[in-house]
Amino acid sequence: MRWSQLYVPTLRQDPADADAVSHRLLVRGGFVRQLMAGHYSLLPLAVRVRAKIMDVIREEMAAIGTQEFVLPTVHPAEIWERSGRSEVIGEEMFRLRDRKGADLVLGVTHEEIFTVLAQELRSYRDLPQMWFQFQTKFRDEPRPKSGLLRVREFTMKDSYSFDLDEAGLDRAFRLHRAAYERIFARIGLPAVAVHASSGVMGGSESVEFMSPAEAGEDRVVRCPGCGYAANTEKATSALPAVADGPGPDAPERFDTPDARTIEELARLHGVPAERQVKTLVYVVDGQLTLVLLRGDHALAEQKLVDTLAARALRPATPEEIQEALGASPGSLGAVGVTDLPVLADEALRGRTDLTTGANTDGVHLRGVSVERDLAVRRWADLREVAAGEACPRCGEPLEVVVTIEVGHIFKIGRKYTEALGVSVLGPDGERVAPVMGSYGIGVERALAAVVETHHDDKGIVWPVAVAPFEAVVTVLGSTDATVAETAEALYRQLRAERVDALLDDRDERPGVKFRDAELIGIPYRITVGARGLAGGTVEITARATGETRAVPLAEAADHVRKLLTAA
Repeated sequence: MRWSQLYVPTLRQDPADADAVSHRLLVRGGFVRQLMAGHYSLLPLAVRVRAKIMDVIREEMAAIGTQEFVLPTVHPAEIWERSGRSEVIGEEMFRLRDRKGADLVLGVTHEEIFTVLAQELRSYRDLPQMWFQFQTKFRDEPRPKSGLLRVREFTMKDSYSFDLDEAGLDRAFRLHRAAYERIFARIGLPAVAVHASSGVMGGSESVEFMSPAEAGEDRVVRCPGCGYAANTEKATSALPAVADGPGPDAPERFDTPDARTIEELARLHGVPAERQVKTLVYVVDGQLTLVLLRGDHALAEQKLVDTLAARALRPATPEEIQEALGASPGSLGAVGVTDLPVLADEALRGRTDLTTGANTDGVHLRGVSVERDLAVRRWADLREVAAGEACPRCGEPLEVVVTIEVGHIFKIGRKYTEALGVSVLGPDGERVAPVMGSYGIGVERALAAVVETHHDDKGIVWPVAVAPFEAVVTVLGSTDATVAETAEALYRQLRAERVDALLDDRDERPGVKFRDAELIGIPYRITVGARGLAGGTVEITARATGETRAVPLAEAADHVRKLLTAA
């Protein structure tokens, strides 16, 4: 490819609305353009990177025996209603009607549709099966942001396994986990496998692959000592034991007209946060519910969703709280509440002599014994782990790292096969629903995550495996016939040796050509100019290190090939 014929609309200034490094550099480098919020056009350079990422994924999927499909993106709404996810996904799903009035949806994912295909499986002899595709997904994100990291339309590699029993699912899960580790290593993306919530997908187990990056929206708790790692939605920690006094025989009221927060109660009334009971009020599937935590702990909302298997969950409004409890947020508590469900975090179990709201504005209760005074219906791990807390496995201090989710694998069991009526004849002659696994990688998000990891102040530094071009032959003095002809010959030689090369034959100043090559991140630049040719050499510059070497012209193509092989 010749740069003079390539569409690369680079920009000299950062886009004003870019809030992530990848967003800024992909727009500046002429890789993407936004059509509207959450929808991006991929330009030729991005298409090339995307294709290389997909090639790596496709190779690793084939290596574990997964077969490629292409399924529709427009689905009958009825299938999603049968699985129960139409209501659960709610407004995130794009919905439409055709001219005949049939209700349709745009595919958020494809568990249901692959399960429909699995209805043709007849016997245990047809199993196991592992199927995958690359397909566009549509999600009506309320706040698309950060370029390709959070969008409404994107390409996903989604794969699905069907097995007779849980042992087969375990095997498929292990195969996909290992394949994902190879994929991310090959494309140069550091990714940590962590325990995660299964969310609306359902199932018994899930693992996320998280890439550390400042632009990430997920937080991972990890232990530098033993390697424990989990999303904050799933993570646990070991808390030190707390010594409580017996306290009074019954809770005592005291006035707190100036305290509406945990911090104000601690500062103005001398009650440490760890000795307070925080009361949150949620509406869970239409039911007002009280959630209790230690005052210095935060709720991991997904843990609450998972604990209750909630289909719909939201914080209660001040009006709903006032009507149910007779007080405003800041003076709430569960003492004496028996007509509403009360859930408590495990960190409160057995605690005594605590302080909580009295359900009267400006009044609190001291001397509260949790088991004596609170009608807790259910205990669960509900709190969000904080940095510095002890690892649940080895006791070392935990770290909290901001990350981007680049892959997610699930053991989803029989949720969809049972809902959609899939069964096979088992070895004993009885019919059984196959067990499923689901495994996803967002392709464009992976592309952006690579940029988040591989860049400097000059632009993108693509790993060789996914770079839009492996090398660029930069012509200095394109009007010099000898220089132009030499560069052309070298370019052709590189192509003959299967180097993915670009010839920068533009009539531009050297500085412009160098800056553009650095901005778009081509791993190796081969500079052909009259001064070097006078000595029989060309210059080869590595984008990652900036190191430049003069190499004899006759050895240049072989030298580049060796560099690429080593990379």
